[in-house]
Amino acid sequence: MVILLGLAAALLYGSGDFLGGMATRRAHVLAVLTVANTAAVITAMAAAAMFPGQASLAGLAWGISAGLAGGLGLIIFYVGLATGPMSVVAPVSGLVSTVLPVAVALAQGERPGAGVYAGALLCLVAVVLASSAGSTSAAEGPGRPASPGRGRAIAYGVTSGALFGLFFLLIRNAGQSGMFWPVAAGRIGELVTVLVAAAVLRRRLLPRGTGGRPMLAAAGAGVIDVVANICYVAATRTGMFGLAVVLAALYPGVTVLLARVVLGERLRWVQRAGLVLAAIGILLVAA
Repeated sequence: MVILLGLAAALLYGSGDFLGGMATRRAHVLAVLTVANTAAVITAMAAAAMFPGQASLAGLAWGISAGLAGGLGLIIFYVGLATGPMSVVAPVSGLVSTVLPVAVALAQGERPGAGVYAGALLCLVAVVLASSAGSTSAAEGPGRPASPGRGRAIAYGVTSGALFGLFFLLIRNAGQSGMFWPVAAGRIGELVTVLVAAAVLRRRLLPRGTGGRPMLAAAGAGVIDVVANICYVAATRTGMFGLAVVLAALYPGVTVLLARVVLGERLRWVQRAGLVLAAIGILLVAA
């Protein structure tokens, strides 16, 4: 069950990140995140009300802490997606986000079988390969701003990935005392982070002229991300934490594929090889 839930989280995280990244290309990142997190809070609170469970103070505290870290990570991540190639920023972020949680899982004594180790290692290598090539986007042209250098794009990925790794760890801790209420607390924490950032930067959250389509995409990203969080927390509750993290961290592959299909970002053979290795790794883990 942990494998299915982990892969479902990866699919949903990757789809939500793509929608959020697309929205930030037409609207400011804080406006996008405000709409996304507002939709997420509404969705998470509705889910918690429909499936009531015990909400401990410790679980809510862990959830809010996770949301604060995740919210800051999302701001940095979406800026990277908006200004740099998605096929570099997203995979680097996915790789870095696994380091802290997997280290904690090993320190806590998790020891999976040899096949799971091999599969997890292939998945991590796959993420590295997917990020090892620059991209040429069909969306770029004379009328579009130039993308930042590769080093800057990787910096966005590393910084956001470190914060996402902290989020994965904290939301796992929150999920040990429940599932829906900790997720809702996490979304509230993310919304608070965005509102504070907007106040510090003195930026209007919904500037005039912001089109409806980017905001719709942002709302969709928020709803999808809540379902992804629920799947991830459920995965950590039903199986090994390290395995759940590695599988969920495959979300950049979904973002890369969507960027290829929708935006025309070109994938070099190295990135294609990474996607193939990811598939092989999943098969080894599931064997």
